[in-house]
Amino acid sequence: MNKLLTMTPTAKKSAFSGLLPDEIITCLEACGWECNGEIQAMASYENRVYQIGLNDGSNVVAKFYRPDRWTDEQILEEFEFTDELVALDLPVLTPLPSPSGKTLCEHGNFRFSVYRKASGHAPGLDDPARLEQIGRLLARIHNCGFTRCFEERIDLTFDQHALGSARFIITGPFLPDELQEAYAAIAEPVLTMLDQRMQLTDPSRFGRLHGDMHVGNLLWNQAGPVLLDFDDACNGPEIQDLWMFLSGERTEMQTNLDALATGYEMFRPFPSSQLTLVECLRTMRIMHHTAWLARRWSDPAFPRAFPWFNTARFWQDHILSLKEQLALMHEPVLALSGAA
Repeated sequence: MNKLLTMTPTAKKSAFSGLLPDEIITCLEACGWECNGEIQAMASYENRVYQIGLNDGSNVVAKFYRPDRWTDEQILEEFEFTDELVALDLPVLTPLPSPSGKTLCEHGNFRFSVYRKASGHAPGLDDPARLEQIGRLLARIHNCGFTRCFEERIDLTFDQHALGSARFIITGPFLPDELQEAYAAIAEPVLTMLDQRMQLTDPSRFGRLHGDMHVGNLLWNQAGPVLLDFDDACNGPEIQDLWMFLSGERTEMQTNLDALATGYEMFRPFPSSQLTLVECLRTMRIMHHTAWLARRWSDPAFPRAFPWFNTARFWQDHILSLKEQLALMHEPVLALSGAA
């Protein structure tokens, strides 16, 4: 086995065992929020997110950060970015200052931020006009984001998102013994291809990104899109915020690409040269997501939410998906219609 796949995983503990309803209310009230006791858990796994009722009849959303996941400086740098975007009149959620004036609040063992409750629904991607609107929004975000890089938050890299993920899986307790050889056999060429492609990126041209730009982080209402959840904000190439809208059959991907680019180019040149990274970034996301599930498996919320993980069938399907991605990375790269 390649020596690159040698690393010892570390044990993880449940991070939110003390975050009970009374503690949630206590945390908010300690920072000046007057709560009416109404709490509704929302779907979130890396952090814990709750809709909280206030005494004035309004609702806010409180995000409790996973301990030891981000530094204060990284979180505040995210807030600085979203504040900049809001100042440009972009439809982005940024934390509300607490009555005591803080955006990153802390009480006891927990850090949290509070947001206005946004309304809307997940957007469908079968409407080219909607994709054009998303393209316009992302271009304007990138015009701001690419004025500089984050100083505290990470870069999107092969080492962290692909190599580190593969190492964690191959050395951890999750992969069945009978599939170790099959996983290593496909991981090696996949990692080689990813390393070669990602070396073509120029970190000196990176900028600040949303980092996890998919339909689950967009709400759509009568006014258009509202962009949520900058937890994974990072430095990287523009295509990282675009490629997740390109999925399905190749003809569907082409249609979506052209619509997205039409909107994007109203405010910023579309990064056509980065289209070679689309399947690479998709592969890295598959690997990173699998390792994320493994790293968080000791959190009781994860076995409840992802019962299919860590079964022989899951690992067989994961190996198959890596084989499919390796084939896709060898196929001709998508290009804008009409491009030479």
